[in-house]
Amino acid sequence: MRTGTLSIDDVLCSGECRHKSAEEQAPSTQLAFPYRGVFVRHARGEDAVAEANQVIFINRLEPYCVSHPVEGGDASLVLTVAEPFLAELIPKDHLRSHAPLAFNKQRLRVDARTQALVALLRHSLNSSAAETLEAETLGLTLVRRAMGEKTSHIAQGSVGHQKLVDRAKLVLSSDLERRWNLADIAAEVRVSPVYLTAVFQQVEGMPLYRYQLRLRLARALSLLSQYDDLTALGADLGFSSHSHFSAAFKQAYGRTPAEFQRSVDLR
Repeated sequence: MRTGTLSIDDVLCSGECRHKSAEEQAPSTQLAFPYRGVFVRHARGEDAVAEANQVIFINRLEPYCVSHPVEGGDASLVLTVAEPFLAELIPKDHLRSHAPLAFNKQRLRVDARTQALVALLRHSLNSSAAETLEAETLGLTLVRRAMGEKTSHIAQGSVGHQKLVDRAKLVLSSDLERRWNLADIAAEVRVSPVYLTAVFQQVEGMPLYRYQLRLRLARALSLLSQYDDLTALGADLGFSSHSHFSAAFKQAYGRTPAEFQRSVDLR
């Protein structure tokens, strides 16, 4: 969608570049909301794991590279808001102190309702269920919510701790359907289970198991248009039963999977 206020793109990547890509730049400042898969963005000497629990900030003409350490590619809803309006939406503490307008960080963790808004906007546009005015309003609301003090989270802790947590995220993203146990994840990142749980909680402000659940539920959001049998969807994502899947989905997003399907006229 393209208007004078904002543009919305559904960006799909095959993920063929396992190591760092060639350097690239975006012509405009953008917010990317990954909803499927995972990639790593390399910019400003920092690495940021991008998956469905994060919003990724891309500054205009700032060089960056991407890599795909996990197979399967990725997909993101990318919003480009006209700069005068973007300046109104972004809290000053998320901006660099000097002009031009630019984000001072690569990412924030978003809440479950922000994920639901991403899915609502994407499904509504793909099915032509949303009028332009509605889509514009939802897009601006999405940006505002993604930057909200109560609806976003800045990673805490040392650079070393953040890198450890990012490695754990890549492990989880490599197989969302797997019923991981703590010992297996800790073994993959080569620390003790006790140390991993403590560091993850410090950095992300939520337990590791809840972070994994949010990733699986976000994947369910992206797949709702492809499933008639929601029991099969829950099973494919590793939930023990349909009732478990439906209850977890409703707790996160405020409605059951079936209700969400109906709300965007997917079924």
